[in-house]
Amino acid sequence: MSKLKIGVVISSTRPTRFGEVPAKWIVDKANERPEIQAEIVDLRDFDLPFFDEMASNLWMPSSNEKAVAWQKKVGEFDGFIFVVAEYNRSITGALKNALDQAYNEWNKKPFGIVGYGTVGAARAAEHLRGIGVELQMVSTRSAVHIGGADFFAVHPLGQQNKPMSEIEGSIGSSAKDMLDQIIWWGQATKAARADDAAAAKAAE
Repeated sequence: MSKLKIGVVISSTRPTRFGEVPAKWIVDKANERPEIQAEIVDLRDFDLPFFDEMASNLWMPSSNEKAVAWQKKVGEFDGFIFVVAEYNRSITGALKNALDQAYNEWNKKPFGIVGYGTVGAARAAEHLRGIGVELQMVSTRSAVHIGGADFFAVHPLGQQNKPMSEIEGSIGSSAKDMLDQIIWWGQATKAARADDAAAAKAAE
C-alpha cells in the first residue's frame, strides 16, 4: 500500500498564534514513520468565508470557489492531525467553519489531535471528536495534550520559549501512540474506501 497522506491542520489563524510550533513538531514526527507522508495545512492559506451555502456538499455541490478549493485540498488526504487551540472550552471558530465547509471529503478517514493550552485543549478535543463522528471520521484514542508546565515551557507566555524537544519526555509516548493508531486506521479505511470505489465502478 502507498504511503498515507496526512494533513496536519493548524486550527488558529490569529497573527499571534502558537499553533505553528507544535504543527511543525508533529509533522516531523509523522514523517519519520515510513508509512506516512505528512504536510502542514494552514487555514490561513484558504481564506474561507463563513459557511453560506444552500446546504452541505453532502446534499449538493458548493458554489463558492474558495469552499470548492478547500474541499479539493481536504480530499487529497487519507487522514488528519488537528493542531487544536482551545477557545472558551471549545475549538476555534476558524476550525469549525473549515470542518463545515466540506463533508464528503472528511468521510471514512482517521484523525488525531495535538492540543495546547493550560489544560492541553482537552475540552476542545472532546468537542472535535463529537464533530468528527458526525463527519463520519474515526478519532484515535490517544492524543497529544500540551498543558500545564509543558505549555508554559514552550509558549512565549511562559517566557521560556524552550524548543518542543524539551518536553518530549512528557508528550513523546502520546505522540507515538497517536501515530500508531493513525497508521492502523488510515490503512484500514484507505483499503475500505478503495473497495467501495471499485464496487461503485463495477455497478455502473
